[in-house]
Amino acid sequence: MTVLLMTPPMTQLNTPYPATAYLTGFLRSRGYKAVQRDPAIELFLEMMTAPALDIIRQHVEANYEQFEDDELPEVIFNFLAEFDRYQQTVEAAIRFLQGKDPSLALRINSRRFLPEGPAFDAIAQMEAVSGDVLKAAFGSLGVQDKAKYLTTLFINDLSAVITQGVDPYFEVSRYGEQLAAANPSFDNLYDTLMGEPSFSAEILEQLVEQYLEETQPDVVALTVPFPGNMLGALRIAQTCKAVNPDLPVVMGGGFINTELRALKDPRVFEFVDFICLDDGERPFLTLLEYLNGERGVDELVRTYFLAEDEDGEIFVHFNNNAELHDIPQSDVGAPVYDGLPLGEYLSLCEMLNPMHRIWSDGRWNKLTIAHGCYWRKCSFCDVSLDYIDRYDAASADVLVDRIEQLIEETGETGFHFVDEALPPKLLFALATRLIERKVMISWWGNIRFEKTFTPERCQLLADSGCIAVSGGLEVASDRLLKLMKKGVSVEQVARVTKAFSDAGVLVHAYLMYGFPTQTEQETVDSLEMVRQLMQEGCFQSAFWHRFVATVHSPIGMNPEEYGITLVEPDEILFAENDVDFIDPTGTDHDMLGAGLRKAVYNYMHGVGYEEPMGFWFERPVADTGIPRDLVAKAVNNFIVISND
Repeated sequence: MTVLLMTPPMTQLNTPYPATAYLTGFLRSRGYKAVQRDPAIELFLEMMTAPALDIIRQHVEANYEQFEDDELPEVIFNFLAEFDRYQQTVEAAIRFLQGKDPSLALRINSRRFLPEGPAFDAIAQMEAVSGDVLKAAFGSLGVQDKAKYLTTLFINDLSAVITQGVDPYFEVSRYGEQLAAANPSFDNLYDTLMGEPSFSAEILEQLVEQYLEETQPDVVALTVPFPGNMLGALRIAQTCKAVNPDLPVVMGGGFINTELRALKDPRVFEFVDFICLDDGERPFLTLLEYLNGERGVDELVRTYFLAEDEDGEIFVHFNNNAELHDIPQSDVGAPVYDGLPLGEYLSLCEMLNPMHRIWSDGRWNKLTIAHGCYWRKCSFCDVSLDYIDRYDAASADVLVDRIEQLIEETGETGFHFVDEALPPKLLFALATRLIERKVMISWWGNIRFEKTFTPERCQLLADSGCIAVSGGLEVASDRLLKLMKKGVSVEQVARVTKAFSDAGVLVHAYLMYGFPTQTEQETVDSLEMVRQLMQEGCFQSAFWHRFVATVHSPIGMNPEEYGITLVEPDEILFAENDVDFIDPTGTDHDMLGAGLRKAVYNYMHGVGYEEPMGFWFERPVADTGIPRDLVAKAVNNFIVISND
């Protein structure tokens, strides 16, 4: 039996999403012929060619033929006015970002090679504040990185042209997201699928037809990690059914696991035959055994499919054979990447910040060192779901074996550990074994800023190859951190992040605003905390997320404990995750959010530290009550204690 696994558009452009690689390795270990393709990257590359730009221009001109030049969106006007240059340089730009033509960097840096649209305005805006930002960021010798940054802006302009002028669902990392995310109705997605395919959808269909011809699969499996992948997944499934109506199509992945747990709309099954929840190995293995005639349908594990009741009515049925346990983490095996075009991914530089850029720059082997979260207490997190609630880890030696296997296959020594939160005890053991076995890698991942990360242990991790960590500081308020059940304090975060930074490890902080009962005063104080933490060098990068209540989190399940009232949702037939709520505190989080993002953007570029908190907001806000030396004292006290 041949299984074809695919990742729908769009995901990161710099490295493959790991789900199909994991399942490919696992299925092969169980005797199945598993092959994989990545239409996400291949769709993007097909659209970034000279012939494709000519078709894009025709669509843009047709869609804007009633507009005068001065009525055109800036990115559209610039594209049409500079079209010849865009067409002449697009393929060279892609080759450069793929690392295939490094000598082009000098021409790109001349600022006369690539046409410059609205995305390049970011440079002028930063220069108005702090002078020659490109020289400050890259100096005289950072030729390749500077060119990578400029070429990324060029790609951003072209992506905006496609979204605004050709295909409203096309986004580099959020393809059609608004059609799927927390949408209780399947109507919008269904209507889009039944309508005329967009330009990008036509290319996707051609790619899928090519994959089917090449691989001749008996089963097609699609992973849907994010809401933005759902439209692409259904397009792929639609194409598979058009080519062969009897070809079984299976769907799973992070979006499915989180948002389709109350699925009732049978129209989804016009495109797919089965939908599996949570860890894919056991449900998919059992499903393949069923398709092979080795099991009955009542033995399927966490699987949706259509069934018929006694009256002949068709309905969505969910079957879960609880007698079959999930595959232990020690037995899932290493990911396998053959079938994926590893040399075709793009290294981008989206921001002039060394930590922030690693999400989009470089080719990383993605690896999970433990299933689930060892902490699983945070009140805003989906702790009731399997991918967080069920903690299971492999040994350090098994993990090093997998690391060596991936290095041998891919030739890459960069690793992104994609755990919810890397478990410290296992992490220290892994670091020790990497050093003892002389395995030289560079790695990064997500942690909790807990006190077990002492300066000595941070140095151990750095010595093993740790180059960066990210973690949740969230609200930078001890009252709210306690309400969140984060298990950390602001002073503790300051000490831990400074210990990592002093060990030469880059640090990114996830920040949150709009948490239940959070006041304006607490939000402003949180920003002051962040200002001090970044100015003291505790972390180099941060991002503010607006809090969203979800149905699978403690807040969504017990809102009264957090002082909020949930808004009654519409009838759920399709996706369910985010839930609206009423917070009697009445804080204007929309206004505050804009100021928070503006402030941290400037801090990440090394400017604005001297500005008062009120500078960043559209209207006067409460003065901060945080002492301006709080973080400095916390960090210095930690240094004194650790030296005794």
